Amino acid sequence: MQSLQGKKAILTGGVQGLGLAMVKGLCEYGVEVCIIDYSNDVEKIAKDMQNEGYSVYGVRADLSNLEKIPEVFHVAVQLLGGELDILVNNAGIHKPMPAIDLPIEDFQKIIDVNVTAIFELSRLAYHEMLKKGAGKIVNIASVLAVQGGYNASAYSASKGAVAQLTKSLSNEWAKKGINVNAIAPGYYNTALNQFILEDESRYQSLISRIPAGRFGEPNELAGALQFLCSDKSNYINGILLPVDGGFLGR
Repeated sequence: MQSLQGKKAILTGGVQGLGLAMVKGLCEYGVEVCIIDYSNDVEKIAKDMQNEGYSVYGVRADLSNLEKIPEVFHVAVQLLGGELDILVNNAGIHKPMPAIDLPIEDFQKIIDVNVTAIFELSRLAYHEMLKKGAGKIVNIASVLAVQGGYNASAYSASKGAVAQLTKSLSNEWAKKGINVNAIAPGYYNTALNQFILEDESRYQSLISRIPAGRFGEPNELAGALQFLCSDKSNYINGILLPVDGGFLGR
């Protein structure tokens, strides 16, 4: 997609799994990317991708530390030369367990990382994008924004909030030339879903509900992101786009 060439993007949670696949997907079309991630490997991942010829930077940060988010954001923007065209809010955490057993502190941390950090990063991005009169914000929700899941009370609540936040921000910012949309990934072969992959009965139960008959591969999410970040999606606002092998349509 030619319209992505030379764009500047921040992507949170880009060290592994779906996040890393999306970083690579943007880089393939000439986007300069700064990854914000909690992992100690974020700078190594950025360096490895630089060695492959891509323009990638890494900033280590804990997005549950809400007070530090503005500082982290501005460091990332400076690494991108003081410009920002794209924000991909992908970072998220999950603690699968029965709701009755989930400590309230863990529930709050999931909300902080999965929702509040997105709200703050999006507002910061708004001011940068307003300078250009254009920008793309893509929030990574989940099929659990629609379907409640199992042992996922905090996670599904947070992803439902992401879907609604996406609509609300779109309502306010679309007229400013800033597209705010969300992607709802289904079940993928990632470390986050390892506990499902190891539970044969649950895995088979999910597979039977996915029309595609399999979990997705991380690189299969990149196309949707590329589209929503490109000029081809300029009249798309406030959507929740499932990339789930047909799961939500079953």
